[in-house]
Amino acid sequence: MELSSLTARQLYEQAKANPTRKRFGFGKKPMLINIDLQCAYTSLGEFVTAYETDPRQLDYVNTLSGLAREKGLPVTWTYVAYMESGEDCGVWGTRTNTPDSLQNIKVGSRRAEFDPRLKIDHVKDIIINKRMASPFHETNLQSLMVWHQCDTVVLTGGSTSGCVRACVVDAISRGYRVIVPEECVADKHESPHFANLYDIAIKYGDVIPVADAIAWYEAYQPEAR
Repeated sequence: MELSSLTARQLYEQAKANPTRKRFGFGKKPMLINIDLQCAYTSLGEFVTAYETDPRQLDYVNTLSGLAREKGLPVTWTYVAYMESGEDCGVWGTRTNTPDSLQNIKVGSRRAEFDPRLKIDHVKDIIINKRMASPFHETNLQSLMVWHQCDTVVLTGGSTSGCVRACVVDAISRGYRVIVPEECVADKHESPHFANLYDIAIKYGDVIPVADAIAWYEAYQPEAR
C-alpha cells in the first residue's frame, strides 16, 4: 500500500489538477438522478442527519433539472422511506434504533419529504422510493433507463460516500457513463466526501465542475427522429 501524508481533500485536488485518465464523457442521452435530497439530509438545524457541502447545491440541482426538462431529458428524484415496522430496511436498519436511525425515516414523515427548496415537477419527473443505498436496487430505474434509451447518468445528492457512490458503481457496472457535478454532491464529513470523489474520478466516472454540466445541457439538441 502506498503511504501518504496528504489529506483526502489534498489527494483529490492533486488528482483533479493532474488527471492521468481521460474522461468517459457524456454519451448520447443522460438521465439526471437526484439522490435523497430530502429533509432528513438537507434540513440543517432540524435533523442531526442533515449535512451541507456547497451552500448552492440545491440551486445547481434545480438549474440542471430545469434544463433537462426543457430539453426533454428525464429527471429522477429518489428518497428513502420505510414501513412503520422498518422491516423493508432489512439488516441495514438493525445497528441502531433511535429517532434518527435510517429505518425510522417513515413513509409520509417530515424526514422523508423532499426539501421544499427543490423545484420538482410531480407530473413529469420520475420519483422513486428506494430502500437501499443504490437507486438501481429493486426499483424500476433500470427499466426507465431502457425506456428512455439513456446511456449516461448524471448524479447529484448525497451522501457522496454512501448512496451516490453506490449508484456510481451500479451504473458503470450496467454499462452506463457516469457524470458527477462536484458542487452537486454532499456528505456529512469532509474526508469521506473527498476520498470518494477521488475514487470516482480515477475509477468509475467523471467528476466535473457543475458549470461544465450546465453548459452540456444548454448545448444539447435532441436527435431528430
